[in-house]
Amino acid sequence: MGKRGIFIAFEGCEGAGKSTQMRLLSEYLTARGVEHVITREPGGGEISEAIRKIILNGKFTAMTDECEALLYAAARVQHLADTVAPALERGKTVLCDRYIFSSFAYQGSGRGLSEKFLRDINAYAMEKFMPDVTLFLNISPASAFRRKHGADENDRIEQAGEAFHRKVYEGYLELLRTFPDKLIAVDCSGTKQETSQRILSILRRGGFIE
Repeated sequence: MGKRGIFIAFEGCEGAGKSTQMRLLSEYLTARGVEHVITREPGGGEISEAIRKIILNGKFTAMTDECEALLYAAARVQHLADTVAPALERGKTVLCDRYIFSSFAYQGSGRGLSEKFLRDINAYAMEKFMPDVTLFLNISPASAFRRKHGADENDRIEQAGEAFHRKVYEGYLELLRTFPDKLIAVDCSGTKQETSQRILSILRRGGFIE
């Protein structure tokens, strides 16, 4: 059995720039011959992507908060089995767009579900597959939405409203205090290249990249 791969997750409010920063990190790793996979939550596999369509469907306004949280947890378990675990076992680096802290920020702080409920339904993921490091792209929801020119009208989560997304952001700030060794804030006030350099510096200091 070879060395287990590195699991790096990206978090942030809608429009924070996660996709851009993951692409830039992927280019950096590719240039250095580091095998890696890019994946996302909810999604990252056929079944999980099908669950994603249900969660984000703008027509499903009657979905309860508990149902939403359980669907995220279900998609996560399948995603781990289909994509994350096999890649880590092969020694690859995994770059994941959202993971466990999204559940605490969105369904916990945003929706008001209890931490115990969220920990219980995500126990498998938290016990077996916590990321080696999670990067939080620190930009307020108002600034992020301005950057992406408003919310996606077909995305049920993006359409949840300004007050909801402010609660989510405040939830992330609380998570930074609760998990200082696992969740690291990245200043996103500069250009995307400057943000990328900050991310590379954090990952080098942690020994996650060379």
